[in-house]
Amino acid sequence: MTKERYISILNQIKESGGEIDMGKPNDSVLLVDGMNLFIRVFSAIPTTNEDGIHVGGIVGFLRSLAYSINMIRPTRTIVVFDGKGGSNRRRKIFPQYKMGRKMSYRLNRAHDFLTREEEQKMMIRQLNRVVEYLECLPITILNIENCEADDVIGYLSKHIFNDSDTTILSTDKDFLQLVDNNTRVFSPTKKKMYDEAKVFDEYGIHPKNFLLFRMFDGDKSDGIPGVNGIGQKTLVKLFPFMETDEQYTLDDIYRSAETQKNPLCERVLQSKDLLDLNKQLMDLEDGIIGGQTKLKIKEIVERPIQRLIKHRFQTMFLEDKMYQALPNLNSWLATTFNRMNHLAEETHNEN
Repeated sequence: MTKERYISILNQIKESGGEIDMGKPNDSVLLVDGMNLFIRVFSAIPTTNEDGIHVGGIVGFLRSLAYSINMIRPTRTIVVFDGKGGSNRRRKIFPQYKMGRKMSYRLNRAHDFLTREEEQKMMIRQLNRVVEYLECLPITILNIENCEADDVIGYLSKHIFNDSDTTILSTDKDFLQLVDNNTRVFSPTKKKMYDEAKVFDEYGIHPKNFLLFRMFDGDKSDGIPGVNGIGQKTLVKLFPFMETDEQYTLDDIYRSAETQKNPLCERVLQSKDLLDLNKQLMDLEDGIIGGQTKLKIKEIVERPIQRLIKHRFQTMFLEDKMYQALPNLNSWLATTFNRMNHLAEETHNEN
């Protein structure tokens, strides 16, 4: 614990007459795009344990999660993974969705001797182990069958925690469409917290209209085509109302395009089918998950939050021989998770 944080805690104690008001579990919620985080750290971190076995995916995930928690100081953390068959719903609408996406060969640069098959097995083993570690921590894990993490996070931020101070942890810029007065997005690669002003500064488009921009832009990684010749700057030039904080729709775009004598506006009108399709594929606020799935998500997040299971976490840590990666484990657990564990305990007392 840093000197500054220690002094801050002492000041809080003095001001509160000896007690710190930790708030309620849903006051400040951190939503973590689990697979996005895991793939990034597995690719970048070459850490091995004492036996020389690569554990970068595990160590990197835990370190990045802890860094974000200590920076953001949420009262609750929810890690969301893609469910089995998560892409199926979109593939029914657009069969090419994510069909071209393949894990790059020799993803982890520190282990170039691995074949692609060996590396895939290593990824799966480490990802499963990450989940086992998470099950020991005072957090909620969501893995909903036939749902992608993006849709679950969108539903949580806009419909479950819409009155909470919410932060989404992901490098995926699709989440910027969810940014509003209560919701921010933290990009761990850019080390940048996106609020409404930051989104506008970088893209020249208000978050309320960011989805419209993404419909035109498409998403190469998911195989979603955009509208050729109409990039960010051209889009704002043709439709300057996208800079404002009023939310607009594709119909507004079409009506504006019809009034302009511009060949690019003709292209917009000729791309109606593509843009309407992209809205279905890319809208995270009003996504494609069904009513029963929404009820299931709500039921899971309303359960008592898992308490910290310190002895189990320590046992796995010893089994994985990661002493050098996290040398002060007890201090790391206490600094990062004690506050959330206290709040998790409250959810058990309420039931």
